[in-house]
Amino acid sequence: MYTSGWVSTPAAGARGWLQCLGLKQKLLLAAFLCMAAIGVPVWQQLKLSQSLIQTIDRERQGVADASLLQQSYEALGHLRATSPGGDAASWASDVARLQERLNSLQARLDAEGASAELRLAADVARQLVRQLQADEGRGSSAEQTRHVRAQLRAKLQQMMELVLDEYALILDPRTDTYYLMAACFIHGTDLAGQLQDTAGKGAWMDDGSAQRLRQMMGKVFQANPDMSQALATPLQALNDSLASLRTQPTAAGIESAESALVAWLEVGAYQLDRELDRQRSALRGAQVGQVLLLLLFLASLAQLGRLIVRDFLARTQEMQHRAKLLGHAEELAKIGCAETDLMSEQVRWTSGMFHLFGEPESSTPVDPDWLYLRVPRGERDSVQRNSRLVAPQQPCEFEHRIQRADGSFRTVLHRAVIDLDDKGWPRRALTILQDVTERHDAEQRLERLDKSCPVTGLSNRKALLERLQQGLEPLRVGDASLVLMVLQVHQLGMVMDSLGYDGGDRLLQLVARRLEAAVGKSALVLAHLGQGEYACLRRIPAGEIQPDLLEECRALLRVLNEPVQLGDVEFSMNCSLGFSQAPLDSDQGPRLLHQAQAALGQARESEGLVCRYDPAAHARSFRRLETETALRRALEQDGLHLHYQAQLELRHGRIVGAEVLARWDDPVRGAVSPAEFIAVAEDCGLIVELGEWVLRQACLQAVKWQKAGLRPIRLAVNLSARQLQLPDIAWRVQNILRETGMDPRWLGIEITESLFIEEGQHILRALHAIKALGVEISLDDFGTGYSNLGYLRRLPVDIVKIDRSIVHDVEAAAHDVSMTRAVINLAHSLQLKVLAEGVETEGQLSMLMANRCDQMQGFLFSPGVEAETFEAQLRAEQQLPRHLFAAERRRTLLLVDDEENIVAALRRLLRRDGYQILTANSGGDGLQCLAENEVDVIISDQRMPGMTGVEFLRRAKELYPGTVRMVLSGYTELQSITDAINEGAIYKFLTKPWDDERLRAHVQEAFRTKELADENKRLDSAVTEANQELAQVNRRLQQLLQSQHERISREEVSLKVMRELLERVPLPIIGADPSGMISYANEASERLFKHQPAPVGRFLDEVLPDELRALWSESGDASTMVHIDGHGYRAMCRPLWAGWEDQPTQRGRLLVLMPVEHEREYL
Repeated sequence: MYTSGWVSTPAAGARGWLQCLGLKQKLLLAAFLCMAAIGVPVWQQLKLSQSLIQTIDRERQGVADASLLQQSYEALGHLRATSPGGDAASWASDVARLQERLNSLQARLDAEGASAELRLAADVARQLVRQLQADEGRGSSAEQTRHVRAQLRAKLQQMMELVLDEYALILDPRTDTYYLMAACFIHGTDLAGQLQDTAGKGAWMDDGSAQRLRQMMGKVFQANPDMSQALATPLQALNDSLASLRTQPTAAGIESAESALVAWLEVGAYQLDRELDRQRSALRGAQVGQVLLLLLFLASLAQLGRLIVRDFLARTQEMQHRAKLLGHAEELAKIGCAETDLMSEQVRWTSGMFHLFGEPESSTPVDPDWLYLRVPRGERDSVQRNSRLVAPQQPCEFEHRIQRADGSFRTVLHRAVIDLDDKGWPRRALTILQDVTERHDAEQRLERLDKSCPVTGLSNRKALLERLQQGLEPLRVGDASLVLMVLQVHQLGMVMDSLGYDGGDRLLQLVARRLEAAVGKSALVLAHLGQGEYACLRRIPAGEIQPDLLEECRALLRVLNEPVQLGDVEFSMNCSLGFSQAPLDSDQGPRLLHQAQAALGQARESEGLVCRYDPAAHARSFRRLETETALRRALEQDGLHLHYQAQLELRHGRIVGAEVLARWDDPVRGAVSPAEFIAVAEDCGLIVELGEWVLRQACLQAVKWQKAGLRPIRLAVNLSARQLQLPDIAWRVQNILRETGMDPRWLGIEITESLFIEEGQHILRALHAIKALGVEISLDDFGTGYSNLGYLRRLPVDIVKIDRSIVHDVEAAAHDVSMTRAVINLAHSLQLKVLAEGVETEGQLSMLMANRCDQMQGFLFSPGVEAETFEAQLRAEQQLPRHLFAAERRRTLLLVDDEENIVAALRRLLRRDGYQILTANSGGDGLQCLAENEVDVIISDQRMPGMTGVEFLRRAKELYPGTVRMVLSGYTELQSITDAINEGAIYKFLTKPWDDERLRAHVQEAFRTKELADENKRLDSAVTEANQELAQVNRRLQQLLQSQHERISREEVSLKVMRELLERVPLPIIGADPSGMISYANEASERLFKHQPAPVGRFLDEVLPDELRALWSESGDASTMVHIDGHGYRAMCRPLWAGWEDQPTQRGRLLVLMPVEHEREYL
């Protein structure tokens, strides 16, 4: 198996290697290089320091050797000063000392590994010393002895020069060992020899040794001025000795000069050794620092090496893991890779490529035409053509098939890219093949499913639109047209509810078969759009008229609406159909389908079977959508406002409330009708948000008016069915009341009867919860078709609002007026108030007042107005016209007769009794008079044009049942008169001509009857109102008693808990009322006063000692120390207050005794 990789030049490889390194690896490499740059110079410096130390050690060895040579030279001088014939013991001692020093020197030279020449010279010197010893034993002549000493001296000088050449170096001017050693050992030895010669001859022989010594020391002092301080004194002593020796060469002077020379030589050797030792110590200290730095470097290098090794191992493992992941990825993704070297045309495959072609992995070279040999013949040209499109940095991608080793075919996704080298030349080509056979097959299946319905097998919406677009193209140049019919099966939901999804699928399949059989091959396409909607696209001649097309659609529906048998169930189908035409309606496929669906919606709404697309209906739907969008925006941006329509009570005519009405002025369309946007809000679900906004704004406005000092009135807000269906509607109302600070007594809600068609029980519970908050509930639109007396009895309703459709005028038909009076009487019998809405005329108002309606609202007083206008009405205390509420009025008599002379005669007769007499010449004029005036007694003729007297009085009874009605006529038609009397429409029947006194008596009796009825009515109204007020008071008392009972129960529980707590307190506690009687004492206090009777019920003066009585008599908080039964207590007394903070009342005092040993603990 081969894993492809890049091949490049060494430089490019190095750059590529560096580029492949991560930031961590680059930092490690940089740290390694920096430490190497520091460590190598430190190592070199360490090696140099060691070399210098070795050199210094060698110089010190040279100094020591030179010192031994100097001492040997001194011993040789002493040997010259004596002779073998003289003091033999001294001679032997000097020779032995010389021999010892030369032996020591020989041993040092052997140990130091000195040069062979130097060791040979030392050995020769030793032999010469032995020869001296031998000559002494044989008694050799002095000449022979001098000769041997001369040879030995020469040899010592030679050895001094060898030592100087071998050990002395010029490294540091401050330690110029070469010149100093030359001065000390070469020139000093010469000077010592000269002094020895002078001592032997007895005269100073200056051969320039002293001068050369001074010159050499001058060089030393010039190079190292610090050395002059140490050597100046002995050198000056030497110069002084030599100077005195020149003037007077004596043995003492020579001895002094030799002593000064020896001292100077010893000081010079000491200073030289000291300086070399100092330099060696400095180098050793520096070497120690270098060694530490080197050790630190090595430790850091080791740590860095460990990190590098660990990182290398981690990267190696990661690369191996990635290689495995790559293999797994190729296996899972079904991918194979091939790399072709464009220079050598060598092809390498990954294992995934072998698996893709079903071939065993092999190291055999792959044929350069490997791909074309495995591509079906029919696709080779296409593959070759697409492969040529590959360019550097421009990969290609296409799909084709390949043939595997077993002969099967697979679809692959071919990707190819060419890689460039550093110079921009094509280097290699990388080919990736991915097996996408399953995806390709799935895409084909999805494409088939994407354009067909899996249930019916018909085309779906997407296929319909594609076919529709294809069919619309020829229409632009031809004379034919297309009709798109969309129909819907209405029973689909019912069938799915009863028979499940299987039954629904069978129904859809049955409709599809019927549709195929009905339209046959005339349909360009049949499609199922979902949810029981089908579409049929047909081509029709341009000349086909509209009625023919409608008849074809109806015929198609007749076929589809035939009875259906699904299992054991048979039912009739009900379908609706809408259609649109192209290019008459549109030449765009999606728009044509939308128009056909809009026509189907129109067919459903109009309950018709077939409907053609109507642009006007579509415009209405579009306007409805625009209204919804604009309404959402208005709710978000506070684009709505409220109007208030006054509600007035009909006893005094003043404002007692107002209905809150939502109004909307759209910036674009202007004022929008509430009927329009309320319906849209209910359909789209905005009614909940809109209702809460109206409720909140109304409460805020009411609170604002009350804070401004206006008389509180009740504001009625409409609640929709959607709001009442919310499970937390009562909590929402309570939350708004709490947030706004609105008193629930001044809030009312209005509901409609239609709410109880569905969700009746839930709405009843919600209304009871709202009623418990103290909110008034009104039943709106009562009597409009959904009235249910059972619900009316169970509802927690306070007011019944009768709709304007049953608020009639005085001239309305009798049965209409009876309906209004019946609704009012029904509400009153249920102890409910009645509010009539839509009152627009005084006639309507008079009829309502005559039937004891409680409240009204309508345009007669005021339409819905803005908050500022309504506030002005409240401030002005506007009321209904006062002539409708005459508190004390004259007896009013209405005379109705078509004969003027009869009317005049009656007026003259009855005027003397002080009546206010009104006249009318017909029944219509009489009704108008009744509407404009409050009449007590009516006297009417029977025979009048247009309306008989009985008919007029019957109408008057219906409109104004409190009037006393009499007939005065010379025409007698007994049946009608008898029926009217039996019905109560006529009080009495009087005949013409009449008797004046008897007529006057009948009229007076009628007025007394009317006044008695009015008084009874007044009393009945007062009793009813008192009963209502008493019922309200009883309800409030019940609520108050309930709340007090709950509070008392809570206080009892709290008192019991507090009593138990006080009983357990280990401190004596006593409570007393203001008179001093003990009302409470815990167990600790009873134990404290156990020798006395129980303290509760006794006075404090009888129980407490004198100190506590004095404490009790003090006002305010007080404390003192007392002793009871031998125990000390701190007594604290505090008054107990109750009531308001401005007027507190003292309820008693509390006494606590605290043992002094526990005082700190309890404090």
